[in-house]
Amino acid sequence: MTEERRRQHYNEDFKKETVKFIQEQTKSLGDIAEELNIPKSTLHQWLAQYREFEHEPVNNAELIRELKAELKAKERQISEMEEELAIVKKAVHIFSNPRK
Repeated sequence: MTEERRRQHYNEDFKKETVKFIQEQTKSLGDIAEELNIPKSTLHQWLAQYREFEHEPVNNAELIRELKAELKAKERQISEMEEELAIVKKAVHIFSNPRK
């Protein structure tokens, strides 16, 4: 890493726009850092520093991540319920058809 790279300075507008950009993405912060060629730790600092956006609705990326996690949990729950239903159906079939 060059000395220039470590001492790169960004103006306030660039930082704010980058924070907005991050909040609109579904990509990981690491991917964004690599794409922008800015250290991930720097992006973390900017996100903490520019909390002015926290009064806006939940950003799209965060909302998508939350919804994906919720969907995955619901899919797991449905799968478990389907397995339970199959067992109940088997039991009903067995007990409703007594052998003579």
